[in-house]
Amino acid sequence: MSDALRGLSSTEAAARLARDGFNELEPQQRRTVLRIAWEVMREPMLQLLIAAGIVYVLLGDRTEALMLLSFVAITTSITILQERRAERVLESLRELSSPRALVIRDATRQRIPGRDVVVGDLLVLLEGDRVPADALLISAADCRIDESLLTGESVPVSKLARSDAAQGEEAHGVAAQTESASPTESVARPGGDGLPYVFGGTLVVGGQGVAEVTAVGALSEIGRVGRALSAIATESTPLQRRVRVLVRTVSLLGAALSVLALLLYGFTRGDWLGGLLAGITLAMALLPEELPLILTVFMAMGSWRLSRQRVLTRRAAAIETLGSATVLCTDKTGTLTVNRMRIAELAIPGAGPAAPVQSWSPQAGSIAASSHTEQSAYGAHPEPLRALLEAGLLACDPEPVDPMERAFFELANLVDPQSVQRLRAATRLYAYGLSRQLLAMSQVWQLQDTSGAVVAAKGAPEAVIELCRLAGDAAEAVRAATDAMAHRGMRVLGVAQAPAGAAPWPDSQRDFNFRFLGLIGLADPLRESVPEAMRQCRQAGIRVAMITGDYPATARAIAQQAGIDTDGEVVTGDEIRQMDEASLRARVQHACVFARVMPEQKLRIVQALRDGGHVVAMTGDGVNDAPSLKAAHIGIAMGARGTDVAREAADIVLLDDDFGSIVQAVRLGRRIDDNLRKAVGFTFSVHVPIAGLSLLPLLFGLPLLLSPIHVAFLELVIDPVASLVFEAEPEEPDLMQRPPRDPASSLLGAGLFAWALAAGTVVLALTGSLFVALLQLGESAQQARTSAFFALVLCNLTLVIANRSLRGSLLQTLRRPQPMLWRIVAITAVLLGLVLLIDPVREAFRFDVPTAWQLAVCAALAGACLALLAAMRALRMRLKQRPAS
Repeated sequence: MSDALRGLSSTEAAARLARDGFNELEPQQRRTVLRIAWEVMREPMLQLLIAAGIVYVLLGDRTEALMLLSFVAITTSITILQERRAERVLESLRELSSPRALVIRDATRQRIPGRDVVVGDLLVLLEGDRVPADALLISAADCRIDESLLTGESVPVSKLARSDAAQGEEAHGVAAQTESASPTESVARPGGDGLPYVFGGTLVVGGQGVAEVTAVGALSEIGRVGRALSAIATESTPLQRRVRVLVRTVSLLGAALSVLALLLYGFTRGDWLGGLLAGITLAMALLPEELPLILTVFMAMGSWRLSRQRVLTRRAAAIETLGSATVLCTDKTGTLTVNRMRIAELAIPGAGPAAPVQSWSPQAGSIAASSHTEQSAYGAHPEPLRALLEAGLLACDPEPVDPMERAFFELANLVDPQSVQRLRAATRLYAYGLSRQLLAMSQVWQLQDTSGAVVAAKGAPEAVIELCRLAGDAAEAVRAATDAMAHRGMRVLGVAQAPAGAAPWPDSQRDFNFRFLGLIGLADPLRESVPEAMRQCRQAGIRVAMITGDYPATARAIAQQAGIDTDGEVVTGDEIRQMDEASLRARVQHACVFARVMPEQKLRIVQALRDGGHVVAMTGDGVNDAPSLKAAHIGIAMGARGTDVAREAADIVLLDDDFGSIVQAVRLGRRIDDNLRKAVGFTFSVHVPIAGLSLLPLLFGLPLLLSPIHVAFLELVIDPVASLVFEAEPEEPDLMQRPPRDPASSLLGAGLFAWALAAGTVVLALTGSLFVALLQLGESAQQARTSAFFALVLCNLTLVIANRSLRGSLLQTLRRPQPMLWRIVAITAVLLGLVLLIDPVREAFRFDVPTAWQLAVCAALAGACLALLAAMRALRMRLKQRPAS
C-alpha cells in the first residue's frame, strides 16, 4: 500500500509500470514488417515468380532468373509499403483521447498520461475528471460519479470514503477489501450508492476525492468488458467475401488451364521444363492477384481521405460497406446536436391543465434590450421567474461541470447576475444526490441575507412533483406544461424550494416541505450540418433512425427539426420490452424515432434491422453501446466523448462526433464502391489478352509470345493502374442520387463482366492479329514479339481510359482531369524505353530494337482500339437507356 501522504515514489511507480504494463486495454496484435513480408511471400503470384526463377536456373538462364527475382523484390517492397500505411492508420487510433491523470507521487501532485497510472498510485479526483483506473476512495467530499458508461444508468451515484462506507458495504453485502486481497482483484461492480469504489472510464460530476488504484488496464472493470468483446469474432464485410469468391473461382480456372498448357507443350514439343514455364506463364496471366492489392490500396487511401475529414477507420474495408448502408441509427446528444445546453424557457404552470402558463423565453434579442432594470429582463412576470432561476442555481454546484448546470449560470450571468453573486457568497451545508429511486437532487444553503437555511431541488418533473406532494389538478398542470415543452424539443427540469430549518438534516430530501416553483426547459441546438446531411440521406435512399433516451415528445420534436421522417409513430423502450422478436422486426421496418431506449434495447433494434435485410450503421459512445456497435454492419464510435471499449468495438471513429461526418463517410464509401468496380472491370479486361496471348501460340504451334518475365512486367504496370489510378478517380455526378448498392450483389455483375470480356477480347484480337501478321510477313519471332508486346501495353492503356467511368461517353471521360493516369503513362513509357534500349534487359525479354515503322503501326493499332472501345461503350449506354418492352 502506498503512503497516504506521499503516494508512490517515482522509482516504485516505474518498477510497477514495467511489471504490470501500461494502463490501457489489451491492444490488438500489431503486424510487424516481417509479418507483413511473410504474408506477402505467401501470395500465389510471388510463389509463381519464384518457381519460374527456379526453372530458369535449371535451364541455365541466370539473366531471366535474376530479372524475375528483381520483380519479386520490387513487388514485395511496394506491397509492404502499402500494408504498413494501412497499419499506421490503425495505430493512430490508439493516440485518441488519451486522458491525463492527477496523481500524488513523491508527496507532490503530478499530471501524467493516463496510460502511465499503476496499481498503488494515489489519484486526485476533481469535478470533470475521467477516472483513469479502478480505485478505492480513501477520502471523499460529496463525490458523485457518472457510471453510465458502464451501467447505462444516467443518474450519478454518490461515493463515500473507505472508512465512511464500511457500514454501507455490509448493508449492500459487499465484502470490504482487506490488506491481504490482491490489488488487481475486482472487489465490486459499478452502480452502488455509498460505496468507496470508483471505476476506470467513469466521470466525476460532483465533489472530489483521493483514491488508491487497485486495478489497471485489462484487469479493470472496463477491461473486463473489453476482453469479453475481443472474444467475439468480427464478421467479414460483404466486399471481402465477394473478393474471396472471385479470386478463388478464377484461380481454380487458371490452375486447370495451366495444367492443360503443361501437358500440351510437353506432349507436342517434348520440352517438359519449357512446358512448366508455359504453364506458369498462363497461371500468372489468369491469376487476379491484383484484387487483394487493389482492396488494400483502396481501403488505405479511403482511410486517409476520411482522416482528413476527422474520421478514423479501424477496419478499412468497412468504408465500402458504409457506402451500402440502408439505415443509419444515430443517437441525439452530441451527434445530431452540439452537446451544449442552453436554457430555452422558464415556465410556471397554472392551477389546472387548462390554466394559462406564465413563461419566458430568454431570446438573445430580449436579453440584449433589457436595459439595467432587472424586472425588464423577465418580461411581465419578473418575481416568480427570478425566484425560479435562482432556486435552479441553488440546486447546482457552485463550480458547475455538467452542461445543464453550466446553462443555468450562463443565463443567470446575463439576466440576473446578482443571483450568481448571492450563490458565490453563500455556504453550502449539505447535499442530496440523485438516486434510482428519485431522479432529483437537493442542496442546503445558508444565504448571507436570510436568517435560516434554504434547500433547493431540481430534477425530472415527475420526481419534483413527488417531492412537492402535488396531486390532482396541480400535478396535471405540471405534466401538461412538461409535455408542451417537450413537444418543442426541450429537456425539462422541475425546480422546488423549501425552508431547511437547522441541522441535523433529514436522511431523505423527501422530508422537506418543498414548494413547486416551475419548470425550466433546456435545449441542445442542432449542428448546422445536420439538415443538409439529412437531405443527402433522403436523396441517397438511406433511412435515418434516431435512438435516444429522451422522452417521446422531445425525441419527436428533435427529429422534426433535424429532418428525420416522423410520420411513423415513436417507439418507446417500454414497448420494445414487451415485443417478441418477430413483432419488433416488423415494427422497425418503418419506425424512425426510438425514445426512452435502454442500451440493451439498442442491440435488439440493430439485430431486428439486420434480420429485416438492412445494412445497418450504428453510433455509440459508452461501454454499454459496445454490443450493438459490434452487431451492426458498421459500428461508429464517438471520439470526443466515447470510451476506449466503444472504439475497440467500432469500425470507424468520429473525432468530432458530427453526424455530417457520417454522411461524408457514406459518400466516400459509395465512391470507393464505384471505383472498385471500375478497377475490377479493368483487371478482368486486361487479363483476357494476356491469358489469350499465353495460350493461343500453344494451340496453334506458334512461337511463344509471353513468358513469366513479360507477365511480371505487365503486372508492374497493371497493379498501380488498377489501384492508384482508379482509386483517385473523382466521384460520379449522380453518386448520392442513387439507392444503396445491394450488398448481396456480385462485385462483377453480369453487365460489367460482359463489358470487361468484350473490351479484353478487342485488345486480344488486335494484338494477336498483329503478332500473326508479322510472322506471316517473314519477321523474326523476336521482332514480332517486340511489336505485339509494345502494342499490348498501349492497348492496355486504352482499357484504362475506357473503364474510368461507367456512365457517359468516352469523350466526356477524356475531359475529366486525372493527373495520376498521366503519371502512370509517363512511368510506363520510361520502363518500356529501358526494356527496349538497354541490351541486357532487352535480351532477357527476347526483344529486338523496334523500327520506326513498327512503332507507328503499334500506335495506330492503339488508336483503332480506342475508337472501337468508344463505339462499344456508346452502344452499351444506348442499350441501358432503352426502355423495357
